[in-house]
Amino acid sequence: MSALPTTFLGRCRRALRHWMTGAGAGRRSFPAATLKDIETAITEGERMHRAEVRLIVEPALPVGAAFANVSNRQRARALFAQYGVWDTEENCGVLIYVNLAAREVDIVADRNVGRLIADGEWQDVCRTMTQGFAKGEFHDSTLAALAQLNTLLQKHFPADGSRPNQLPNEAVIL
Repeated sequence: MSALPTTFLGRCRRALRHWMTGAGAGRRSFPAATLKDIETAITEGERMHRAEVRLIVEPALPVGAAFANVSNRQRARALFAQYGVWDTEENCGVLIYVNLAAREVDIVADRNVGRLIADGEWQDVCRTMTQGFAKGEFHDSTLAALAQLNTLLQKHFPADGSRPNQLPNEAVIL
């Protein structure tokens, strides 16, 4: 996670970077074929574990939030609540939040899943994505991170029979 700027000028630069990163960045980085493959990976993963996974990609924070130094983690938590990722029967929701302008990925997990997986394991999943994104490999690195996540969830939260899908499996591009 990058440090938030402490000076007025630094906050202005951050806000400008977010303002300059438009919605097109999300569509270019995550075209329809990639979104379909992500949905498939989430669907297949949820057959192996009891967790519910959502992926939200935001090209940039709203300018006011960027200037106000809203962190990637704060934004991820807000979206976790807004999209009801917390609202699963076993408190097993997992949100992967990608902010393209900040070049950051955060994972927010509901309490039942969060207790079972160490911070370092979550960070490894995030690192798989950010290292791939740095090379422009959005498709492959996202699918690799989802495979990594599904393996962790299967290990710590294995499927125990059929259950209803509680959250949509499609990625959200804001």
